[in-house]
Amino acid sequence: MIKRIIKKYFESLAYFYSYLGYRILIVVSFSIIIGILDGFGLTMFLPLLQMVSGEGNVDPEGLGHLSFLVDFFEDSGIELTLLMVLGIMTFFFLAKGVFQYFAGVYRVNVQEWFIKRLRLKNIKGLNNLAYKYFVNSNVGRIQNTLTGEVDRVATSYFNYFKAVEYGILVAVYMGFAFWIDAQFAILVTIGGALTNFLFKHLYKKTKGVSRTLTGENNNFQSLIIQNVGNYKYLKATGSLHSYGRKLHESVLRIRDSNVRIGKLDAILTAGREPILIIVVVSVIIIQNTLFGSELGPILLSLVFFYRALNYLMQLQVRWNKFLSVSGSLENMQQFEKELKENQDLNGGLELEGAIQTLDLNSIYFYYGKTAVLREINLGIKSNETVAFVGESGSGKTTLVNIIAGLLPVEEGLYKINKHISTELDLNYLQNKIGYITQDPVIFNDTLFNNITFWEEKNEYTEERFWTAIKQAAIFDFINDLPDREETVLGNNGMTLSGGQRQRISIARELYKDVEILILDEATSALDSETEKAIQSNIDELKGRYTILIVAHRISTIKNADKIVVMKDGVISKTGNFNELVTTSYYFKKLVELQEL
Repeated sequence: MIKRIIKKYFESLAYFYSYLGYRILIVVSFSIIIGILDGFGLTMFLPLLQMVSGEGNVDPEGLGHLSFLVDFFEDSGIELTLLMVLGIMTFFFLAKGVFQYFAGVYRVNVQEWFIKRLRLKNIKGLNNLAYKYFVNSNVGRIQNTLTGEVDRVATSYFNYFKAVEYGILVAVYMGFAFWIDAQFAILVTIGGALTNFLFKHLYKKTKGVSRTLTGENNNFQSLIIQNVGNYKYLKATGSLHSYGRKLHESVLRIRDSNVRIGKLDAILTAGREPILIIVVVSVIIIQNTLFGSELGPILLSLVFFYRALNYLMQLQVRWNKFLSVSGSLENMQQFEKELKENQDLNGGLELEGAIQTLDLNSIYFYYGKTAVLREINLGIKSNETVAFVGESGSGKTTLVNIIAGLLPVEEGLYKINKHISTELDLNYLQNKIGYITQDPVIFNDTLFNNITFWEEKNEYTEERFWTAIKQAAIFDFINDLPDREETVLGNNGMTLSGGQRQRISIARELYKDVEILILDEATSALDSETEKAIQSNIDELKGRYTILIVAHRISTIKNADKIVVMKDGVISKTGNFNELVTTSYYFKKLVELQEL
């Protein structure tokens, strides 16, 4: 019941608690202790005033219900002289300072621990995200949520618990005030309610603008990613200026949202002190004229009241700052929910030994309600070279992605070494796969790190590196570079030729000591001479790996053991090159068109 109430009415607190647990209670405890110590220190001002005013002794009655504090010292045999009162007051404020220091250090550690956990959890969630869901996701939103939004969520955490801290201090000071004069506590409550009413409209507007800002930040990140990814095209076609207008408009919308939030925050900050003074003056008048309170309790009440109302105003400011980034918090919560709901479903069974057979039986696959693959039956043996041909949209890449474990089997059975794929830990399969596309993956790092995937450089890894380099026929190129394997390749290897980038990509997969090598249109973007050279390298690997080739050019698959002809999501024919020339009209036409 309590958990349901917290989740329903204190959603943000429940979210933070899910990460921080008992640490929240420690943060709250620090705030309570600091407030109590400060309250006791302030209480000692009245005995000090009584002494300074010439009374010479302390009248406990002037402290209201807090007279127990003076009684405690007197019962303990401590005489409340001027020096002793000053010493006790100093003790309370020194103790408060010590607790504030440890509280501040603890809060920083908790906040950084929260940020670390938040980042690592979302990175893990992203890396376990189902590929089918990822391909339809907004990449800009993912990047913004994992980078900029994390900082904004950290800001929301900081301001949320600052507001909680100030709320606790308000409650503590109101408690002290209540012990002095119950009427005063009622006045504080009324004053707080009135100020909260004044700012309620500002809170609502701030939260709405925050949501708008989060959406625009996601959009801006998406535009930036596309600007960088398509820079060559935009530059070559003179389109950077036109595309830049979209970025310019997005920047202006972000600026406008931030300005609106800043104005709302300025209203709260500027209005805090005047409202505080108005309420203080009103309380003094009410206490003195209506209730006829004595000067001592009024002064002490005034101190507590001012303290309470000051923290109440700070609470309102912090709460508004929290609301200004609440859109990011909502976005993060939704993002985490989507990551959790769209994880890869891996079984727990780990295969032992090499992958001997891959069998697909009556496989269907859908995007939405559209069947992309239908009634797929195919068997692949270890070290067999299988090619997939067909028109664009025929389902070639989708089928290969299912074999690679990227896409789930929605109907039918996919077996690896006679084990059903849903029962297996597909990470085992994917660790044995090398995947090469027409757009090679090149990281902005050294050649050695690109190919070894950041393994430690030692005699063993260097030997494997140069072996993979020779197998990919790029040894001479790397050996002639001034920095050889330590050459930094730059952004996506843009200074390299298409053939060099592709060979580096092949070398990386060979370095991994894979069993299955997938080439998805791996040579289609290359010139004929480079394509022929790389194809020759691939042919030399035939019989040493299970090779799956998706290709448009028939010349690249002439030597395949098996060619699978795809049409409209089904396998229309299967056989070797010579068989298909005589049995498949579509394949024969492809051969004729490409003049083979």
